[in-house]
Amino acid sequence: MLPNPRQSTESRQAGIIATMLALAAGRNPADISTTDIAKAMNLTQGALFRHFPSKEAIRLAVAEWIESHLMARLEAARQAAPDPLQGLEGMFLAHVQFIREFPGVPRFVFAELQQAGESPVRRRVQAIMQRHRQSVAEVLEEARAMQRIRPDLDSRAAASLFLGAIQGLVVQSMLGEAPVEVDEQAAGVLRLYLAGLGARS
Repeated sequence: MLPNPRQSTESRQAGIIATMLALAAGRNPADISTTDIAKAMNLTQGALFRHFPSKEAIRLAVAEWIESHLMARLEAARQAAPDPLQGLEGMFLAHVQFIREFPGVPRFVFAELQQAGESPVRRRVQAIMQRHRQSVAEVLEEARAMQRIRPDLDSRAAASLFLGAIQGLVVQSMLGEAPVEVDEQAAGVLRLYLAGLGARS
């Protein structure tokens, strides 16, 4: 049987995305060129461009991969929890674990948000963050309806603080904190966050 060209293309695209994220873990994503990606994969640039027409197309595919995989992790954690408050805890820890597994992800996201002007990639990254905040706000509303958190809570502000807490942990990890130390701090930050919500067992 002849190989499926579509499968081959999808496999190669997945490899390019993974390589971009792996390189981003150790350097500024904005400085990563298609030459760098091709060299890391032992490909020619011509071979690379057979699967993506431009560097921006690669970056957009990376953003789409992040959205798909991160949101799937968060939704799985939410659905596996017996109640909204535990779902919130699960989402927090799942996000921290995702960053641990893919350290190039936050570097890529931060780099795109720092780019001047608008671009399809920047808009996609902003949409990911908005979708994440909305998902957290929904869980907070569910917890409030069940009287598990403060009744006067501003769910939108609390959702922003949720993401901000994770981003703070990311910055610490980027500054060289050991994984175990980051995990310990994540647990402590989560306890403080839940206390601020007035979480009730």
